[in-house]
Amino acid sequence: MFNDKTLSRHGRQIYLQKKIHTITAIMVIITAIIVSIFIIYRVKNGVSNEKNELLRIWNEGNYEKAYEISKNALFQKPVDYFLLTIHGFSAYQLGISQINSQNTLLYIDESIFSLRKALLHKEASNDGRVFYVLGKAYGYKGAEYSDLAIKYLEIASKIYEAKDIPEYLGLAYAASGDYRNSIASFTMAFNSDKPPSDNLLLSIARSYIAMEEYGMASGYLKRCIEMSADSKSVVIAHFLLAEVYRLTGDYESAEEQYLIIINSSGENAEVHYQLGELYNLKGDTTRARAEWRLAYRQDPAHAKTRTRLNI
Repeated sequence: MFNDKTLSRHGRQIYLQKKIHTITAIMVIITAIIVSIFIIYRVKNGVSNEKNELLRIWNEGNYEKAYEISKNALFQKPVDYFLLTIHGFSAYQLGISQINSQNTLLYIDESIFSLRKALLHKEASNDGRVFYVLGKAYGYKGAEYSDLAIKYLEIASKIYEAKDIPEYLGLAYAASGDYRNSIASFTMAFNSDKPPSDNLLLSIARSYIAMEEYGMASGYLKRCIEMSADSKSVVIAHFLLAEVYRLTGDYESAEEQYLIIINSSGENAEVHYQLGELYNLKGDTTRARAEWRLAYRQDPAHAKTRTRLNI
């Protein structure tokens, strides 16, 4: 049998062992917490550095690289707001820089998809950039998407400053057939502190033509002809001005505009076709058919000319 002294010594050993186990367990827990905090810090710091680097690339205008990096990162974080916005913005920039319209629409669709996902985040409600780019992206999709272009551009105009919003709004309203609001938006763009672009002058004129306000239309077209340094814009302005004169019955002035285009830019199938239409309106079918034959010679695939010549 153990005596009391032996029991007392044995009890102290057990007590010490328990204390050591407890201290060891506490140290293990503390160590685990420290390691976890360190790992979380490193991960967060790493993510922050990655986003700062992506933002730097975007700010430098390297849209292709920003697009690729954000696209790959979204595989790991598919609902990250920052990545969704950068990807949407860079896809838009790449889209509008494409020569092929089909490639443009591929990028534009990707931009819209990414930015619509970004809109699911609460922070998007105050981020006017998202609505601004979405509105412009839908504008590139064509007239059937003009209501969405108007919707997002109107929201953007209230919370984001961009000087081209009125012009894009004007184009969207014109595409939807709302020419009154189109003119109102274009006028806001026209009154900005920068000279009006050729596109703005031509767009205003087209809206006035659609509203049959031909006097206003001709004023903007003549201004474009006087101001523009772009020969293509000048040709379009002459062509639209010829249409205005034809619609108002001033056939001589219309003919003059068509001849100016031919003399300054060379032979053009569409211009010869329109001259034929003009002579036909005047009852001169001989000259009309002569012009249509010239149009066919310039472009044998010109559908309207082929119809007129029964080819």
